[in-house]
Parts: sequence; C-alpha cells; structure tokens
Amino acid sequence: MSEVDELPRFPFPVDAALEPPAEWAELRAKCPVAHVQLASGDEAALITRHADVKTILSDPRFTRPTRGDDAARMTDTEEGGIFNSEMSAVIPQHGEAHLAWRRSIGKWFTAKRMNALRPGIAAMAEQLIDDMVAKGAPADLKASLGFPLPVWVICDMLGVPDADRDRFSHWSDAMLSMTRFSAEEMKAAELEFGMYMAAHIAAKRENPGDDLLSALIADPEPMSDVTLIATGIGLLVAGHETTANMITKMVAMLLEDRSRWESLLADPALVRTAVEESMRMDANAGLGMARYITEDVEIGGTVLPRGTTAMCSMAAANRDEDAFERASEMDLARTPNQHLAFGAGAHACLGQPLARTELQVVLEVLLRKLPSLDLAVGVDDLRRVEGLVVGGLVELPVRW
Repeated sequence: MSEVDELPRFPFPVDAALEPPAEWAELRAKCPVAHVQLASGDEAALITRHADVKTILSDPRFTRPTRGDDAARMTDTEEGGIFNSEMSAVIPQHGEAHLAWRRSIGKWFTAKRMNALRPGIAAMAEQLIDDMVAKGAPADLKASLGFPLPVWVICDMLGVPDADRDRFSHWSDAMLSMTRFSAEEMKAAELEFGMYMAAHIAAKRENPGDDLLSALIADPEPMSDVTLIATGIGLLVAGHETTANMITKMVAMLLEDRSRWESLLADPALVRTAVEESMRMDANAGLGMARYITEDVEIGGTVLPRGTTAMCSMAAANRDEDAFERASEMDLARTPNQHLAFGAGAHACLGQPLARTELQVVLEVLLRKLPSLDLAVGVDDLRRVEGLVVGGLVELPVRW
C-alpha cells in the first residue's frame, strides 16, 4: 500500500447533514496543514485555519490550478468536469487579464443593480411560495423554491430561457461531479452545454437584449467567442448551483432550532446578519478552493513546497475559534462577520452581491408569507448531496 493510500480521504465523511466533521476542529488545533487524499486519489495539503486560508486565497502568486500545472486532480476521472473543462482553460486565471475579465462582468453585480433586482426577486419568490402552498404540505422547499428561484434570476440576467432549467441542472451537476458521473457523462455535458451556449451567443449577436451576455458582446473590448461561451457557462453553473443549495441549507439551519426562526419573526431587521451567519455556519459547503503553490511558502508553521496543491476549506476556517468568538454557536446578530464563504482575494466570488441579495429576499418573503414554517422531518433525516464539488441537501421537507 502506498503512502497516499493511508492518508485521510477528503472531503471527510459525515453522517449529520448540518454538522461539521469532527476532523475540522482536530486539524485546526493540531495539524492546520494536513496531507489528505482527494477523490482522484491524488494528494493535497488541506488548510483549515481562518488566517491561513485567507492568506493563501489572497496571495496573487497562487491561483486555481490550470492544465499546465502538475496539480492534484479533484475528480475520480482523468478528464471531464469543471476542473478539466475547456472553460477552466479559457477564462484567464492570472494577472491583468484576469482582472480585466472580472471588471467586464463585475459591472453587472453592483449594489445599484442588485437593489433594482430586489422587487423582481421578491415577486418571483412570492409566486413560487404561493404555488407550493397551493399544492399543500408537506413540500420540498428545495424543489419548490431553493432551486427554481436562483435559476430564474441568473437565466434572466443572461437572457437565457428559464424553461431550459432542467437541462442546466443536469449539465451543472455533471460538470461539478467528483465521483457521481463518469468521464463520458461529464464530457458529454460539457459539449452539450458548450453547443447550447454558442447558439445562444450567436442569437444574441443577431438580436441583442438587456442582458449581461449582450453587453459583453457589445463591449468596446469584446471577449472571444470561446471566452464568452465559457463565461456564460461559468455564470450559469455558479449562479444557480451554490445559491440554490444555500437557500435550502440556510432555511434548514434556521428551522433546526426553531427559536432562531422565532427570533427573526420578532425582529426581521436581523435578516442581513442572519444570512451572513448562515453562510459562516454552513458545514456542508463542499470541497473548498484549490490553489496551486508556485513557490515555496510557509503556512501555519509548515513549508508548502512549490508544486503543492493546497485545498482551502473555507467552511472549516469559518468555525475557527481564533477568528470568531463562540465560533460553534449560531449568532444571528453576529457583527462583524469576516467569514470566507465567498473566498478572498482576486478570485473571491464575483456573484456574491447577487447571492446575498437572493438569500436576503428569500428569507424576508418566507418570514412574511409563512411564519409558521417548520421542518416536516427530523433534522437527523435530512440527507446530504454526495459526490459533487458543491455541498447541499437532497431535499428539505417542510410544513406550515
């Protein structure tokens, strides 16, 4: 048996859907830079302390592994998936080119634009909740609200038909697979998604609309078609998968101890800080962020040699007692809250203003329309999504 076979497998298995694996606290205390084995069988260095994760993510020398790097593979297949896709190779990952790409898209995620979206998001949330109530309790909040709302929002932003959301969901899951899909399924999803987005962009050239992709096409310094396709796919995957899961997990956490829900009903002004605290407390966030170490660096008293793949676990870092007082407790009024759910540095999540807006609006509307909302099953019966890069719940049965 080789040495790598004896390493702990990451992500760590955990039974409880909303609880962190015990390994996080142990590693933060005793081994903040730990050698682990990924789903691919390759070795990586797992970083679990808040200060260390923030340091690595903020260091411009270290970026997402690209095809030319001798980095650890994330998935159990040699090719296919988000980490091995054309998309990961096309979108610039370094320096000025990366910053220019972010600037082009970032114009669409300003506070002014987000505030303008709020009424539409609220109206859509109300419609979805009304539809759910009409069908009667119990209902699956993920299928009824958590999934369709962010898909509708990002489709509207990209000018893509919301009616195609089931296809987007399949393609996204396949591209975000670690162990769930075969290499053939992952490659097929990437190809189909690419062809779909290419046709959509061609149609936008002919008939531009008031959407992000039309704006990127008309930009004085336009992206190449292949970059536009990759950008569209990336935004569609990121724009619905993570937020759809976070809506579901946030409501689950708030209903797990119903005094939290009662606190929000009593003081809806807590919604903003409750959203931030839900993201900090998310114990089912998925893989984290990989960084390729391009030169020797000391982290947490350990030298990471050049060529190391560092797995930054933002979820583990978000429960670091050195960064957060009473880190294991959910404090709906916690402020400041320097959580790392969106990453840090030059690669911090571009869509975080949109995600925050959606989470806040959904919570506001749920509190107003369904104050009696409660779990329809015990917390122990909630099940995690397995085998994907992003973490989530299979479903969230609720009643009211």
